[in-house]
Amino acid sequence: MIIDTVRFGKIEIEDDRIFEFTLPVIGFNNLKKFVILDLNKDSFFKWLQSVEDPALAFPIMSIFNMNVDYSVDLSDNVVEALKITNVESVLVMNIASIPQDNPQGTTINLLAPIVFNLDEKLAGQVILSGSGYDISFPLFKNN
Repeated sequence: MIIDTVRFGKIEIEDDRIFEFTLPVIGFNNLKKFVILDLNKDSFFKWLQSVEDPALAFPIMSIFNMNVDYSVDLSDNVVEALKITNVESVLVMNIASIPQDNPQGTTINLLAPIVFNLDEKLAGQVILSGSGYDISFPLFKNN
């Protein structure tokens, strides 16, 4: 399948790389199909590109690659919605906000990670209620 994106141009992806969001990205309830784009193998960042809206792509990263104390406890409802049966099939990514004029001011949303079930190709954004995590955790200490 070829998707025509605003940010990256035309990209060919295999159908089996598309995730169905059974728990929508907050504010984008009508969009259900996304793909993870890994365009720069040397970067911590990947892109969560909507298959349905060519203009929508979120920079994402795994906070587990950083030295941050972070854990994700999923409710039974989330486990059921994403059909999670095996913890090894779970990938957790966090949406980044990267200011164009100040990349050192990048923040990561720890409160509402994107959880992927790699086996079932299901995903969703999950709010970690009561966790105390921030939606604007600074990626760099001195910004």
